[in-house]
Amino acid sequence: MRSRFLRTTPFLAAFRAYHEARSVLVGVPLDVTTSFRPGTRWGPRAIREVSEVLEEYSPRLGRDLREIPLADLGDLDLVPGRVEKNLQLIQEMAEEIFSHGKLPFFLGGEHLITYPLAKAAARFYPGLVVLQLDAHADLREDYLGQRLSHATVMRLLTTELGGKNIYQLGVRSGTREEFEYGYNHTHFYPGDLAAPLEELKLSLVGRPVYLTLDIDVVDPAFAPGTGTPEPGGCTSQEILETLYALRGLNIVAFDLVEVCPPYDHGNVTAVLAAKILREAVLVIEPPAAGQTEHGGSLTR
Repeated sequence: MRSRFLRTTPFLAAFRAYHEARSVLVGVPLDVTTSFRPGTRWGPRAIREVSEVLEEYSPRLGRDLREIPLADLGDLDLVPGRVEKNLQLIQEMAEEIFSHGKLPFFLGGEHLITYPLAKAAARFYPGLVVLQLDAHADLREDYLGQRLSHATVMRLLTTELGGKNIYQLGVRSGTREEFEYGYNHTHFYPGDLAAPLEELKLSLVGRPVYLTLDIDVVDPAFAPGTGTPEPGGCTSQEILETLYALRGLNIVAFDLVEVCPPYDHGNVTAVLAAKILREAVLVIEPPAAGQTEHGGSLTR
């Protein structure tokens, strides 16, 4: 890899060398345009550090991270305060990973990172769709005069990819104009996760999917450590069930953003994010030859 990375504690079981791994974990600690509570730059490190509390094995999926060739590159070295320069660095890094045929898992950082990451993915996966799980629409044309913002990221992607390639679930906050834009230009399913996902999943089968998960889609009772908490979201179990419902889709990249450790009392949000990441890797990474997937309900 030509990009420069900062050394960090590796995520749970992510000890393979880059050339040995198909799945690759990368921290993207961009924290420049956060509009309420800053601190997402420390999200990737916090998620890694708490991951040791988890087991590598997922009882629900019947799979083990130790069976996955997973590499952790560390955190991408970004330039403080330089939005456009950092977006360029992020996109170049992602393009390099995609060019090697890797399956990337990105940890933010603010949600603006999805803009260059999804653009990079679209270069390698024609017809890419973006599936967003988020409390906020992120469909503003600008935020306080700034076109490049975590509050505009999905609007930016509608311009790049076309609004009908954008699927938005769980949204419960935004301006009147954002909601009108969503209803008219994207696949916009505010509020619920499970019902719309069941409805639209068939339309996504066979298409390359970029999955972006903003931790604030979860109710702040379960995920308080985020920059813009919005009451009324799903539970921690419901977000995991949403992940499990995505099995069978061709997910070519995943990001998890907006974990904000300074406001995360007891590391509650970071631990949830670590579990989401573990389950996401096990859901998205296909079993190797000879491995079987036998997960199911935990109840008997």
